[in-house]
Amino acid sequence: MAPTVTIVGLGPAGGDLATTGTLEAIAANAVRFVRTSRHPAVTLLGDVTTLDHHYEAAASFDEVYSGIVDEVVAAASEAGSVLYAVPGSPMVAERTVEMLIADDRVDTVVLPALSFADLAWTRLGTDPLTAGVRIVDAHRFAVEAAGERGPMLVAQIDTEAVLADVVASVPEAPAAPVTVLQGLGTVDELIRTVRWDSLCDEVQPDHLTCMYIPEMTPPIAVEVQRFVEQVATLRAECPWDAAQTHTSLRPHLIEEAYEVLEALDAFDEETGDGSDHLEEELGDLLFQVVFHARIAADDGRFDMADVARGIHDKLRRRHPHVFPEAGDPPVVADDADSVISNWDRIKSAEKGRSSSLDGIPPALPALALAQKVIRRARGTGMAPDVVPVRAGLSSAGVDDENLGDALMAFVVWAADNGIDAEDALRAAAGRFAGGVRAAEALAAADGVDLAVADETTRARYRQQAGGSVAPGETV
Repeated sequence: MAPTVTIVGLGPAGGDLATTGTLEAIAANAVRFVRTSRHPAVTLLGDVTTLDHHYEAAASFDEVYSGIVDEVVAAASEAGSVLYAVPGSPMVAERTVEMLIADDRVDTVVLPALSFADLAWTRLGTDPLTAGVRIVDAHRFAVEAAGERGPMLVAQIDTEAVLADVVASVPEAPAAPVTVLQGLGTVDELIRTVRWDSLCDEVQPDHLTCMYIPEMTPPIAVEVQRFVEQVATLRAECPWDAAQTHTSLRPHLIEEAYEVLEALDAFDEETGDGSDHLEEELGDLLFQVVFHARIAADDGRFDMADVARGIHDKLRRRHPHVFPEAGDPPVVADDADSVISNWDRIKSAEKGRSSSLDGIPPALPALALAQKVIRRARGTGMAPDVVPVRAGLSSAGVDDENLGDALMAFVVWAADNGIDAEDALRAAAGRFAGGVRAAEALAAADGVDLAVADETTRARYRQQAGGSVAPGETV
């Protein structure tokens, strides 16, 4: 039987707003934790362990929440059951509660409680259902409020930096003043209306600060939404757009991608010259993405929201060193090569691939194919068994210009000797890929993952596989 975590809310203010259920649960649990001691009703808990130290030590809120959950779960595993208290209601803007409920290591019992929102509706004289109010976390305002026109109740505006981020994420200030609510239910309660462009000057936020926005004009991320709607209109009303298919748009996608590359070549990283051209070409490429999503939506397959959600979730899964999940062992990536290795390993597991080289398009140009094969193989500690090219490269080191000259020299030599350089390089990449696949297959048969094996083990399988495979560090 899994240990139990009883989760209670302390209410929005003083102890007089705590529920009877919360008080009984506190009395019934000897081991108690509170997410933060910065709450007027924390004295109700008596002997309690505060978890504020996670906020002080962690580099991100994801780390804070993961650390809190792990500490509570560990204590529950040792004691059998613990109490975990949070400000307000457990089910309103409490990420750690969501994580605990989803954590298979513990069973949870959640007791309802008053939230700050209950007091806010009373002070505002607003029925949230009638008005259609949405509650938004200030820490995720730019994402969660995208496309919203209001009204919104913005919670957890706990620092000046968070308030500044909220204000900065809105390109044009709302015309109507907003209502700032601070210390709801306490003797220091303060409710006032403030103009949007005066928020950062007039408001000193704390952990009991929220804000009511009656209307957002224009809505956040309005340009993206307007663009998506415009493409839908073109698809419905323009004969050319209506006639297009995924296949017919292929040449346009390729052309726009190359034009972006051309704009990148002309862009000056230091001065920013060429920004306008790059912005324009990225817009043209974005049109292709939105257009394909619109076609798929018309066919009932997926839409732009699915595309955005899919890449968001994929990037989170493939960056476990940035977005650790509760309960998973920590993943470290100290350099770019480690990141790429992790990416390839996770991708192979997701796709059910038997080789690190699976999924590489065979129709790639030979040079691109060779580079991709080598990069993937390095994740398993292998590289082509070739002598690094030195001739023609300057003593000052390799750069784009002299490397290009060296490659050009090889192409000229190949032509002079009747050899097709493209075919020769493709064949070499194929031989190397064959050796890598053979080594991986032998290792897999023994239950060994070369991506995480030591160099001695990797060397043994390279030797067994034979072929054009050498240790990764020789190149």
